[in-house]
Amino acid sequence: MKFEKQFDGQKEARLGSEKNPAKVRVQTKKRRKELEAVFKEHGWAYSIELAPDKQEDTAELEILLNPVETITGEKKIGRNDPCPCGSGKKYKHCCGK
Repeated sequence: MKFEKQFDGQKEARLGSEKNPAKVRVQTKKRRKELEAVFKEHGWAYSIELAPDKQEDTAELEILLNPVETITGEKKIGRNDPCPCGSGKKYKHCCGK
């Protein structure tokens, strides 16, 4: 049986906010203090689990420190725009053939 997440009309809270704190797992108290300093410096809400027997998981912190940048494409040349080669002709009669 396949379960699909239904849209409930609510926008998902931003990672690191009070409604959606970043969850991190560390193995030592020293590492916990290091990460607490990073979270407090940026003003992010967080939850740090201290688990010496489990592998460290700082994926959500990495997402906050390295946000995805939006990629924008170049502006396309229209058929009736002047040709970028500098001939003075319209693009459709010059390089756009």
